[in-house]
Amino acid sequence: MSAALNAAAAITATAAAEACAEPLPVLGRDVTVPLVTGGEVTYAALDYAASAPALQRVWDDVAAYAPYYGSVHRGAGYLSQLSTDLFEQSRVTVAEFLDCRPCDQVVFTRSTTDSLNLLAAVLPADCQVFVFETEHHAALLPWTNAQVTYLNAPRTPDEAVATLERALAGRDPYGPALVCVTGASNVTGELWPVKELAAAAHAHGARIVLDAAQLAPHHPVSVQELDVDWVAFSGHKLYAPFGSGVLAGRADWLQQAEPYLAGGGASRKVTRRVNGADAGGVDVEWHTTPARHEAGSPNVIGVYSIASACKALTEAGFDSLVARERHLIAKVRDGLAEVPAVRVLSLFGDDAPRVGVISFVVDGWNSSHFAAALSAEHGIGVRDGLFCAHPLVRTLLGSEPHAQGECGAPEAAPGELPQTSSGGTPALNAIRVSFGAGTPDEHVERFVRAVKELVADGAKWQYRTEEGRCVPAV
Repeated sequence: MSAALNAAAAITATAAAEACAEPLPVLGRDVTVPLVTGGEVTYAALDYAASAPALQRVWDDVAAYAPYYGSVHRGAGYLSQLSTDLFEQSRVTVAEFLDCRPCDQVVFTRSTTDSLNLLAAVLPADCQVFVFETEHHAALLPWTNAQVTYLNAPRTPDEAVATLERALAGRDPYGPALVCVTGASNVTGELWPVKELAAAAHAHGARIVLDAAQLAPHHPVSVQELDVDWVAFSGHKLYAPFGSGVLAGRADWLQQAEPYLAGGGASRKVTRRVNGADAGGVDVEWHTTPARHEAGSPNVIGVYSIASACKALTEAGFDSLVARERHLIAKVRDGLAEVPAVRVLSLFGDDAPRVGVISFVVDGWNSSHFAAALSAEHGIGVRDGLFCAHPLVRTLLGSEPHAQGECGAPEAAPGELPQTSSGGTPALNAIRVSFGAGTPDEHVERFVRAVKELVADGAKWQYRTEEGRCVPAV
């Protein structure tokens, strides 16, 4: 079993007793929203898998630094030098958070999507890429310049490893190869056997990149223990929604490739050609440091916010955070199990270790309609659709591609509700509830009550479609 799977399974009785500890303070915890049925209620943010709220600690750190903001790397002034030191120290903090190897590089990007596109851009020529069709689109789609093998959805962790081994056994053993895999599914929350997949990749001469967008906010991620070559994640899922991401790992492919973006900061020296047939052009010497792929003025505040979140989660202790999240997962899953009309989606089965991400369908309901009612009538924010993982969700639902609006919501005529599923008809989309370190018990308890009430009594309000989504008819 991988370290992530073991971490979820080996919670001690002492850690479990900490499950009732207070959630970490986050922004928005006291925000109230209006209900269509009248009155207001404290908003229950249960869409952490899309974007988690900022930790109060992160916000405070950013606010304290903001007056001292300055240009990075190329300024002689005090604020510029202070900002440069803070930017580079943030790189060290992230490397420590990920337990990187001494020779690894930490490159700051905009997001997980940006990080994986950066890696795709630096792949050696004729590189083969192996990716499961169950991946988020950020990991599924960037490899347009490589030879891509899409692997079928496995139904157990062992099957995932066996599937990869069979695919790698048939590859060109002399060419470069890369495996891309998630650490935790953004649809089911299930943990993947990352360490075993990394061992299989390396045994066949391939490298592996871990999409840790959904894993890093919930579990410790050790590059060295998992033995992955790269890790990618986003600040906005790590309680630092200020527009930055990370690609951390081996330096050689990054140093050998052309810069991801050409411009200031990526170049060490630019000289004008004055002689020969090429006179009038320029010659460029690019950096071999992470700056090679960080052209332009960097998002200093976004980078610092990631470092702040890394420190906050480390100081809070992942044992405690994991234990409390397991407590919340049990509340949600036990509550949904009491509703026969609800079907929870899963690849690996009910007993699979997971993070706080749960997707489900409700018989007799279109998922967009159900999510709209949760919001408008109960003040609960969830997500509906295909979650930028269309092949996986369709596999889990047993449905075929269809005309769709925003986030995979099926199209409907103006003013009409989208198609519902019942009587054995496959659902066209799903509902996802997700939570984390800032979620209080009351939010998940209210969610479970709301699901039961909607299934038993129906919606109290009329809804219509507007630009492909269900909204209250007002």
